[in-house]
Amino acid sequence: MRGVRLTAGLVALGLGLAACGSDTAAPGGGPGTPAASSIKLGLAYDIGGRGDQSFNDSAARGLDKAEAEFGIDIKELEAAAGETDAQKEDRLRQLAEGGYNTIIAVGFAYAPALKKAAADYPDVKFALIDSEDAQGPNIANLVFAEQEGSFLVGVAAALKSQTGNVGFVGGVNTPLIQKFEVGYTAGVKAVKPDATVQVKYLTQPPDFTGFNDPAKGETAAKGMFDAGADVVYAAAGGSGNGVFKAAKANGRLGIGVDSDQYNLPALADVRDVIITSMVKEVDVAVYDFVTSVKNDKFTAGSHVYDLKAGGIGYATSGGKIDDIQGKIDEYKAKIVAGEIKVPAQK
Repeated sequence: MRGVRLTAGLVALGLGLAACGSDTAAPGGGPGTPAASSIKLGLAYDIGGRGDQSFNDSAARGLDKAEAEFGIDIKELEAAAGETDAQKEDRLRQLAEGGYNTIIAVGFAYAPALKKAAADYPDVKFALIDSEDAQGPNIANLVFAEQEGSFLVGVAAALKSQTGNVGFVGGVNTPLIQKFEVGYTAGVKAVKPDATVQVKYLTQPPDFTGFNDPAKGETAAKGMFDAGADVVYAAAGGSGNGVFKAAKANGRLGIGVDSDQYNLPALADVRDVIITSMVKEVDVAVYDFVTSVKNDKFTAGSHVYDLKAGGIGYATSGGKIDDIQGKIDEYKAKIVAGEIKVPAQK
């Protein structure tokens, strides 16, 4: 598929989409920017990789779309549990040395590694998802207002809860996942100020296995259900599968994250307990980034995907929140209008 020339229509489409979600306007392309026909795209996944039914799979959908529409050569590499920053750096360097001139690192954990690698490959365009900790003239930081989407599913949890007691399971206790927790809690409290929000993180840094340990997710959720919770939000990557399993076993409800998890075939056995998901359009960000490079419109720095930009939202699949969607959308409109400022930190 390498070397396929794009039709004029696709080029026009790419130009239109390249700036979506970006808060920077000036083109940052220059010498070394690959022509459309010579893009080689490398993607380094976070722990769990393709098939995690959540964060990584959302990135994979953007990769697949770019490959199908643009006919570019791609290579995918996955992270291993417990690996070091040096191992992540080696993965990025492997892609760059292999001629991959457009590289995406999926997840904030890549920040230290990408900062070092990008400095040594100035002609390679890098994208770092979920972090602004690595900056450079050839680095695009693709970040999201996770707290805003989490606020909306917090509203859903409060409206659906019969006990006034809900839960939050975070994969790893990091500032990023705390944004999910804080936004969710704010949404719950906006509806029911006296509600109880139980919080549990599966692991602490530098242990990132909490993003891919369904057994721990199941145990944590069961403990919350035993303590009175009837709705639990899982911001834990692949570990969320265990949260949904516990919800089904206990006759309770779950909320997904990143992808519309109700519609994922691998979760068909538990879909009946997933009332909504906080959708994070990582696929859109990945596709936008590739399009910007293809059209010589790359811009370094932060590209923010929030509710207003359509980079964050909530899922309605399954019809389980049809009765409260109007109320959720009222809060959404207030966030977009700036009437509600959703906190991102404790």
